[in-house]
Amino acid sequence: MDEKVTVGFIGIGVMGRSMAGHLLKAGYPVNVYNRTPSKAAELLDQGAQWKDSPGDVAATSDVIITIVGFPHDVESVYLGEDGILAKARSGSLLIDMTTSCPKLAARIAQEASTKGLEALDAPVSGGDIGAREARLSIMVGGSQTGFDRALPLFEIMGKNIV
Repeated sequence: MDEKVTVGFIGIGVMGRSMAGHLLKAGYPVNVYNRTPSKAAELLDQGAQWKDSPGDVAATSDVIITIVGFPHDVESVYLGEDGILAKARSGSLLIDMTTSCPKLAARIAQEASTKGLEALDAPVSGGDIGAREARLSIMVGGSQTGFDRALPLFEIMGKNIV
């Protein structure tokens, strides 16, 4: 990822806000969506672009990163009618950083592959302080190709990447 790919970021909560902010500061164009739009205000002030749905983020981004609350939120964001899998462009990289369910991660990866997409399951550890200080531990599952594509982004958000 030498050129600045457009990153979509879904889930602008305590951790997501800092993570997306680090990507913006590194010069990446960032599209954002959050259920509560006001939580994205700080990122919009820094140059992020608001999108009205997870699908709109996916349709306008090369890499889509999610960090949402619970497995049912992950399922909705990825598999919903206006979700990521319905709208992502072929060749896009999907990265779920939510601590979720292995079966759901496998389902997303399988469905992504049938649409010409690549998916990584990359939960994080380190909490809001780790996110704020870009010291997250990121535990990645998926293909080596996907990992290699995502590594420059992971290195902006975390320190211990496996």
